[in-house]
Amino acid sequence: MGKEATKLRLPASEDALRALRIGDEVLISGTVVTARDMAHKYMVEQRPESLRDILEGALIYHCGPIMVRDGEGWRIVSAGPTTSSREEPYQADVLENYRLGGVIGKGGMGEKTSAALKKCGAVYFHAVGGAGTLLAKRVKKVREVRMLEEFGVPEAFWVLEVEDFPVVVTMDSMGGSLHREVLEASAQKRKDLLGL
Repeated sequence: MGKEATKLRLPASEDALRALRIGDEVLISGTVVTARDMAHKYMVEQRPESLRDILEGALIYHCGPIMVRDGEGWRIVSAGPTTSSREEPYQADVLENYRLGGVIGKGGMGEKTSAALKKCGAVYFHAVGGAGTLLAKRVKKVREVRMLEEFGVPEAFWVLEVEDFPVVVTMDSMGGSLHREVLEASAQKRKDLLGL
């Protein structure tokens, strides 16, 4: 068996985030804020200071959750990750401007985001796709929602309190990228198989 998962409480110190390496399994507890395409475009183009209180030190989660009304509040039904590469044009700027601890998503991100992770001491965490209802069970509370009327349910900023949310570090603050390593190894394997 592998080593035990690291427990990470948010907001985490830069030292704690910089200590994480690709391949580390992590259980996250604390504040996670969902943000997808419209939210990222808004954060870069408008740079709203009104979001700083929920974003600083938190993690952005590339997720379009399925939510249902629960009395006066909300209950999350599914919280699976969405493809992160769509946010590559925006993510570096968002990381730097809002001083995030990192990002949760699936599929990894590019070199611009990797450079920002290195600069900010932040991390990219991969969440398992197709496990949205299981991941929703790790959300202990929907604290609030912002930009719901403007963006709609999947694109709004949902502020979630999570407990032992399971992820794997696939891009670290040292420039390491498991996604890049897999791509390079696959390309080499293809060359070997084709005799190139």
